[in-house]
Amino acid sequence: MFTARDAAEIDAPVERVFAFLDDPHNHAAVTPRLEDVRDVRRLPNGGKRLAYTYRMAGVGIDGEIVQTVHEPNERMTFDLRGRLTGTIDLTFEPTTDGTELTYAAEYDIPENALTALGAPLVRRFNERQVRATLAAVADRVGGDAG
Repeated sequence: MFTARDAAEIDAPVERVFAFLDDPHNHAAVTPRLEDVRDVRRLPNGGKRLAYTYRMAGVGIDGEIVQTVHEPNERMTFDLRGRLTGTIDLTFEPTTDGTELTYAAEYDIPENALTALGAPLVRRFNERQVRATLAAVADRVGGDAG
């Protein structure tokens, strides 16, 4: 199981940051290597269920994401299902200048991708992906990531 966690200060109110990330298509716009988001359906909890394609080690990995927690302006939790399994937890905290967005991921990677890259490279790759995602959210929604 791999983990990656980081936080960024977003120069925008919590409501705007949450609304941006509440649209799964925006995740594709800010998440490196997330190539496709499709078949989005709303769930009774306010979250979404969708299919996705993520590219890792030159291979397209298809899967499903189910948003298990949808607490407006506070938290989103996603279960990844398919060849890539795990959870992504986003928390939104108001700050004096905007929002602190925390991204925490825990997941298992398909054996062929892990074999191709090696565990230390995969760990560093995923940490960079989290930082890049936070920076892209900051660029799209507010100011600089910090």
